[in-house]
Amino acid sequence: MDEKQQSIYSRELSKDQIEKCIDWIRDMVTKAKCKGALVGLSGGIDSAVVANLLVRAFPENSLGVILPVDSSNEDAKHAKLVAAECNIRSIEIDLSDEKNSILNKTTEALDVLATPAYGNRKLSDGNLRARLRMATLYAIANEMNYLVVGTDNKAELYTGYFTKYGDGGVDILPLASLLKQEVYRWGEYLGVPKEIIHKSPSAGLWEGQSDEKEMGITYEKIDHFLMGKEIPEKDKVLLEKLHRTTEHKRKMPPIFDLERG
Repeated sequence: MDEKQQSIYSRELSKDQIEKCIDWIRDMVTKAKCKGALVGLSGGIDSAVVANLLVRAFPENSLGVILPVDSSNEDAKHAKLVAAECNIRSIEIDLSDEKNSILNKTTEALDVLATPAYGNRKLSDGNLRARLRMATLYAIANEMNYLVVGTDNKAELYTGYFTKYGDGGVDILPLASLLKQEVYRWGEYLGVPKEIIHKSPSAGLWEGQSDEKEMGITYEKIDHFLMGKEIPEKDKVLLEKLHRTTEHKRKMPPIFDLERG
């Protein structure tokens, strides 16, 4: 176990950590010369914690945006519950018609080209939902001069479990150094409703979607790996593969160097 992993393994929840994060958010917004910050509220633990941080950083200039896209009623209900409990202003915009319109138009265009289907409709649908949400968040943020705050935690960042230019398209990531278990502990401290804390993690990309089922590994094992603990070899191999194949998500696009050719 290296020094950094040992530090993760030994750290405990403290009010000071949370206050430092809130101060950091204020500092990022100030440096960007913005007035406040917003977050997309999914009804899950990560966005619930971010909403609580934002409303503490900017009581009058924070916003939770609920963006259902053929989503379950439970997710919207939980998102509204989070907004009400932490007293953050919120708005709701349903993007289902926009998503279905784009998917139908792309299908029609590909049919004209007689392009063979590759069976990626489900993936296209899920990623399009995330990218429509991102575009909508930035449309609102531009109007209000706010920063868009992301919700990815350390486990999601390492595995690349986010949509490129979707939920990965944000200005700042306050939770990216936190293990999933730490996000839950912060949620409990900040008063996130128990319904949110105990629900199964899901990106809400399609009905019945589950983070852990999609990744093929539990957050507990990912956290243990990131802490330097031993996990089964097959899980270690899977995590290293996920990290390797999603490296492009954590980098800017490659640039052709005209001088070098």
